[in-house]
Amino acid sequence: MSPITVSTDVDRPAEDVFAYAIDPTRFHEWQAGVIDGHIDQPGTPAVGARCRTTRRIGGANRPSTSEVVHVNPPETWGVRGIDGPVRAIVDVTVKPLTADRSRLTIAVDFEGHGIGKLLVPLVVRREARKEMPTNLATLKQRLERGQGDTSI
Repeated sequence: MSPITVSTDVDRPAEDVFAYAIDPTRFHEWQAGVIDGHIDQPGTPAVGARCRTTRRIGGANRPSTSEVVHVNPPETWGVRGIDGPVRAIVDVTVKPLTADRSRLTIAVDFEGHGIGKLLVPLVVRREARKEMPTNLATLKQRLERGQGDTSI
């Protein structure tokens, strides 16, 4: 199956959008269900860095680990899940439209392992397709209001 892809234009410079969108410590501010996140190294993560995210799913906290597979600030970043029954493959792209306006595109796909092979097509993809537009709208709103600006 092809990835689920959503884009939004944000009235902020590409560097700001990129920094906010890839910061796991901020995921809970704009991604439904995320309650915690961190990366195992300071600064912009390099290829091989581990990203740990905890989501509230079905009434339980579910941690997952992803590995950064590519990064080219402030344009692209990608992670691939490495544990659990449902492993996300996420690609973030930020294109500057002007000095103060950017287009953020997030593409997500999933690999199922064990029970995840059933969950991905029956539940996970449907929920992601429903949540992603709302998540990006929240990210856009926070950045444009200055709530997601790490430099303020």
